Amino acid sequence: MDLPPLVPGTFGKRDNRFRATVTVAGHQTSAHVPNSGRLGELFTPGRNIWLSPAGDPTRKTAYDLRLVDYAGTLVSVDARLPNHLLAEALAEQRLPELAYPEVRREATLGNSRLDFRLSGPEEICWLETKSVTLVTNGLAQFPDAPTVRGRKHLVELIGARKEGDRAVVIFIIQRPDALEFRPHVEADPLFASTLGEAAAAGVDIRAFSCDVSLGSISLAGEIPVLLGSTS
Repeated sequence: MDLPPLVPGTFGKRDNRFRATVTVAGHQTSAHVPNSGRLGELFTPGRNIWLSPAGDPTRKTAYDLRLVDYAGTLVSVDARLPNHLLAEALAEQRLPELAYPEVRREATLGNSRLDFRLSGPEEICWLETKSVTLVTNGLAQFPDAPTVRGRKHLVELIGARKEGDRAVVIFIIQRPDALEFRPHVEADPLFASTLGEAAAAGVDIRAFSCDVSLGSISLAGEIPVLLGSTS
């Protein structure tokens, strides 16, 4: 998918979960951070970043923070994008194993709203995406902070499997340097153990890296998922 026009800047500091102080064209300003994760390895003072102008003079933040240059690797930090990337891939039938005639976005399952409900004459498939930005020596990990909401989604998917539906969770690593994925046991052991329970219940656990440029981001190759370390 295409990204909006971007302007370069440098990171200053994170003011709160969804706002950061940045420098653009020599002037300090504020930017919306579309990601509630900690992103501590990415958000360091002076790091090169790319932003899109908000285009709304009434907004408190003048920009949206889109990309971070991490040691020469472009990383997308917009947690809203994986949902759109997957919708694009489904519409273009680039994931034939997830080809269903009906695709509904933001569908309610139990007490949660999941990203997709796919259905056909013989099957319903519940699909949730998760945005990943943390990669260390080729190993992608999620989450980078405890996520009650993320675990809740897994519990709902386990329930769907018990009811006979298909269930899938796809971790989308918004950078190109991930070779493998595993749950981040150290950051959230409960999420990691629940992911293992989901796999045992028949939930399909998958992960994809992304190609990222200043103009676009797209799904790249599927990478292996490692779950043995959750025990």
